[in-house]
Amino acid sequence: MARKALIAREAKRARLVAKYAEKRKKLKEEGDYQALALLPKNSSPVRLHNRCKLTGRPKGYIRRFGISRIKFRELALQGKIPGVKKTSW
Repeated sequence: MARKALIAREAKRARLVAKYAEKRKKLKEEGDYQALALLPKNSSPVRLHNRCKLTGRPKGYIRRFGISRIKFRELALQGKIPGVKKTSW
């Protein structure tokens, strides 16, 4: 489990990105890069980092499911992810 502070930090960044999305888009279209530089750094979508929805783990993230590889394997083996089964050949 990731530290709660790191999970909260990512959530705060996501809120800032959503809050400033329109303003950022408008400033980019106008070419006003000085005003763009005055916006909070964490309002840039580039600074977002995908984290597992269950554990907050930042690495081994599977986009399609929104969880880390470890949790994905656990849930798949328990049969809790529809359409996923262990392969063998």
